[in-house]
Amino acid sequence: MSRTSAPPPTDAAHPTDSALTHGLKQRHLSMIALGGVIGAGLFVGSGAGIAAAGPSIVIAYGISGLLVMSVMRMLGEMSAANPASGSFSVHAERAIGPWAGFTAGWAFWVLLCVAVGLEGIGAAQIVTGWLPGTPEWAWVALFMVIFLGTNLAAVKNFGEFEFWFAALKVIAITLFLVLGLLAILGVLPGTDSPGTSNLTGEGGFLPNGPEGFIIGLLASVFAYGGLETVTIAAAESEDPVRGVAKAVRTAMWRIAVFYVGSMAVIVALVPWDDPEVAEVGPFYAMLDHLGISGAAEIMNVVILIALLSAMNANIYGASRMACSLVARGQGPKRLGTVSSGVPRTAVLVSSLFGFLCVLLSYWRPDDVFPWLLNMIGAVILVVWIFIAVSQLILRSRLERRAPEKLVVRMWLFPVLTVVALLAMLGIFLLMLRQPDTRDQLLATGALTAVLVVAGLVRQKRAARTPGA
Repeated sequence: MSRTSAPPPTDAAHPTDSALTHGLKQRHLSMIALGGVIGAGLFVGSGAGIAAAGPSIVIAYGISGLLVMSVMRMLGEMSAANPASGSFSVHAERAIGPWAGFTAGWAFWVLLCVAVGLEGIGAAQIVTGWLPGTPEWAWVALFMVIFLGTNLAAVKNFGEFEFWFAALKVIAITLFLVLGLLAILGVLPGTDSPGTSNLTGEGGFLPNGPEGFIIGLLASVFAYGGLETVTIAAAESEDPVRGVAKAVRTAMWRIAVFYVGSMAVIVALVPWDDPEVAEVGPFYAMLDHLGISGAAEIMNVVILIALLSAMNANIYGASRMACSLVARGQGPKRLGTVSSGVPRTAVLVSSLFGFLCVLLSYWRPDDVFPWLLNMIGAVILVVWIFIAVSQLILRSRLERRAPEKLVVRMWLFPVLTVVALLAMLGIFLLMLRQPDTRDQLLATGALTAVLVVAGLVRQKRAARTPGA
C-alpha cells in the first residue's frame, strides 16, 4: 500500500513542538530519566508491599519491573521514531484514532495534576513535622509557587531543578545500597551478617501465601510511575532521538538496581514483619536496624527531595501534555498558548488543578477527595495499554514506510508486546479480586469511559466539519 493510499496519520504535534524551545541538554534528559525511576513510591509505598508479600516482594518487583521495561521499550521505539511532547497520546492518536489520543492524554493529565496535590501534601507534612504549628496548606502553596516559577520560565530552569533533584536522589539511594551490601557481607562496623535468616525465617519466603504475594505485586506495579516523563521532555531536548534512545536503553539496569536491588537489601537485613517497615517505611527501618543515628531525619530529607522532584516533573509533564492535546484540537484553545517557548497557560491551569486537589483534601476529606484518589488509581495501566496497542500498530507501519526510523526496537516483536498486554489484563483481574484495588479499578474505569465517549463525540464532530 502506498503512502498516499494509506489512512493519513493524525500527527499534529509537530507545530507545538516547534513552538516549544529545545533548551534541555543531554545531561538534563539523562538525569530526568535516572531520577524518574526513584520516586516517593519507592521510599514510602514499598512498605505495604513488603508487609504483605514478605521476602517474595523481590520477585514481585522483578515481575512488575519486566513489565515496565517492556512498556518503556515500546514507548521508546515510538518516541525515537517520532518525538513529540504529547508522547504516548500522539502515538495513540496516530495508531488508533483521535479518540484514543484524547482519552490517554487527558487521563494522564488528570493523574499528574492530582499527583501534584498529593506530593505537595506529603512534602508539607514533613516540613510541619520540623516546624510544628505551621499550616500544611501554606507550605503546599509555597512549593506550588516555587515550581510554578520554574515551569513558567525557560525549560532549562525545569531541567536544572530536575538535574540536581535527581542527582541527590541517586546519591542517597546509592549510599543506601552500599551500606546495605556491606551489612549483608558482615563488613560494616558494628553489624553481623544476617545470612538468610530474614529470607527463610518468620514464615518463610512466601509468609502470607499467594494472596500476600498478589497484594505485593499490585503495590509494586504502581510504584513505577514517573518513567513516562522522559519521553515528553525529549521533545524539548537538543537531540530528541538520541536522548530517548539512550534513556530507554539504560532503563533495564536502573530498574534492576534501584527497585529490585533495594527490596533485596531491605528484606535481607530487616525482618519483613517488623512494624517499622509498614509504619514509617522500609528504608528508615533498615537504617534504624543498622544503628544509623538520625535515620528518621535522613529519610525525611530524602523523601522530601523525592516529593518535590515529583511535583516539579508532574507540573511540567501535565502542561506539555495539555498543550499537545490542544494543538491537536483536543481541548480549549486558550490552554495551548505558548509564550517565549513555554506553554504558560497550561502550566498555570495544571498547577491550580493540583492545588484544588489539596484544598479538597481539607474541604471534602470523606467523599470527594477519596473519590479523586480512586479515580487515578489505575490510570497508569490504562495508559500502558494504549502504549502497547499503539506500538503493535505503528511498528508494522514503520517497517513498511520508514524502517530507518526504528532506532530503538521492541524486543521479540510482536510476541513480547502481546505478552505485556495480557499481563496488564491479568493485573486488572487481580485488582478486581482485592477490595481496596477493586474500588480504584471501577473509578478509573468510569473516568476512562467518560473520556472515551467524549473523544468519540469530538472525533465524529471533527469528521463532519470541513477542514477540521
